[in-house]
Amino acid sequence: METSTFPIVLVGAGNLATNLGLALKQAGFPILQVYSRSEGAASALAGRLGCEATVSLQDLRPDAELYITALKDSALESRLPEILHGREERFWVHTAGSLPLSLWERVPGVKRYGVFYPMQTFSKARRVDFRSIPILLEANALAQMNLLREIASTLSGNVREATSRQRQAIHMAGVFACNLLLAAQGLPFELLQPLIDETARKVHELAPQEAQTGPAIRYDENVIGKHLEALSHEPEMQTLYRLLSQSIHEAAREKSKDTE
Repeated sequence: METSTFPIVLVGAGNLATNLGLALKQAGFPILQVYSRSEGAASALAGRLGCEATVSLQDLRPDAELYITALKDSALESRLPEILHGREERFWVHTAGSLPLSLWERVPGVKRYGVFYPMQTFSKARRVDFRSIPILLEANALAQMNLLREIASTLSGNVREATSRQRQAIHMAGVFACNLLLAAQGLPFELLQPLIDETARKVHELAPQEAQTGPAIRYDENVIGKHLEALSHEPEMQTLYRLLSQSIHEAAREKSKDTE
């Protein structure tokens, strides 16, 4: 693939979008545009990538080869028709560990879609080395899968296919640090090692609360609810997960009040 002839639009400007966008640019992919509801976030990332910024979904460019959505799960689900409107023929991927491939089927006319999930903890303030990050892929057709594999392979040496169910299990395992969940899905513990290593490295550069990422700190009820449902057969783990999520969120809220 000639990366220079494969333009990309990023729908999102958060932790994951920032790191993925920078990695793609470094690999030679032209990033045409960054969207975010926050003008500051869109402009900041667009400035680093040397591309356009927009806060309007209506103004998303129609000429990209790939559209990568990196939004909060609930925002992606609720705004999906608006995001895809007029661009249903394009190739779309989301980056969520907890959302299924079938999410795209909710919008009529979408023909090419997939999932591009880097299994790692990301922070805007710290660049990560993508070469060792597991990237889990899923697509609705072989042609799309081959394309995603080619893109992912320019970033990482650890690329593999994973079903929606497997991806949810590893996402939950990363959040919950539970190897039993991986074993139940036939996934190796080695998938978590880059995440563990990066989490350890982060605390040497960032304060613990600055390094904290994931659904608990923002209390993403959509993701947490899915994890709790998946743990329904393990009531003790389900209770522990709920309590940990609430504790992390409350600590983050108190920290936010202290800095206001």
